[in-house]
Amino acid sequence: MSKAIRIHEQGAPEVMRFEDVEVGSPGPGEVLLSQAAVGLNYIDVYHRNGLYPVELPSTLGMEGAGRVEAVGEGVTELAPGDRVAYASGPLGAYAERRVMPAARLVKLPDGIDERTAAAMMLQGMTVRYLVRETYRVQPGETVLWHAAAGGVGLIACQWLKALGVTVIGTAGSDEKAELAKAHGCAHVINYRRENFVERVRELTDGAGVPVVFDSVGKDTWEGSLDCLRPRGMMVSFGNASGAVPPVNLVQLSQKGSLYVTRPTLVHYTATREDLLACAEDLFDQVLSGAVKIEVNHTYPLAEAAQAHRDLEARKTTGSTVLLP
Repeated sequence: MSKAIRIHEQGAPEVMRFEDVEVGSPGPGEVLLSQAAVGLNYIDVYHRNGLYPVELPSTLGMEGAGRVEAVGEGVTELAPGDRVAYASGPLGAYAERRVMPAARLVKLPDGIDERTAAAMMLQGMTVRYLVRETYRVQPGETVLWHAAAGGVGLIACQWLKALGVTVIGTAGSDEKAELAKAHGCAHVINYRRENFVERVRELTDGAGVPVVFDSVGKDTWEGSLDCLRPRGMMVSFGNASGAVPPVNLVQLSQKGSLYVTRPTLVHYTATREDLLACAEDLFDQVLSGAVKIEVNHTYPLAEAAQAHRDLEARKTTGSTVLLP
């Protein structure tokens, strides 16, 4: 038997239970993992609260790192003892041990430990696909990044600065604003005191930005569109404040022939080739020192419900991991 955080219904953090689960042997193409650390991400909240429906009962979690205990038939790229990490389905990361498809795992290079890996795989690969594929940023550009002091935001600020990009970020407190600046964000707007649309226009001499990266959702949707220059791209990759309203295509035309996309990491890492390319780029950034991963919060796996409460209350910054 092994311990895991499971839900039998969707709802508030109280629906999460720390309970015994059976962990079987790996089947063809699978491996059995002993997990050292599990990543906490906002998508876990969506799976828990019902915004993203899941089959019940379900073990939560999309991201983790650990060592291979055993491999199933046909697995040739991995062997017992290998250190690995992942940031994709199937759900089930909130567990001490689990079975995973081998094709969704990547080997960890020397220099990156399991706790760091669990803190960076989903957030770091999200940054990578957003800034290198969804909208391929260019040196000298200025972009707007909401929630710049969050886990994804702090990685993005560092990565974009290394690429020669100026980041205008938003944050909800002066402390978070200073944190974002310390990680490469050139200008930080405290949205509780300032109108971020007006500030973005001031900072860009009225031109607006070519792209907005927005994981906040409902609360920033309209303002984000108003920050874009003509033919700019709105990249909505999260809904921390709630789902965005239905898109009015005429409004996109009126605001400057704007583009809107709602990407997900799943589609950008769907093939083994894409997954490895994305992970290797992230590893290179971290190993070079251009991007530093900071695990600012840790919780025992058994206290995952409290971790969710703190995440939703915006009490966390940077990356958070759960420790089995």
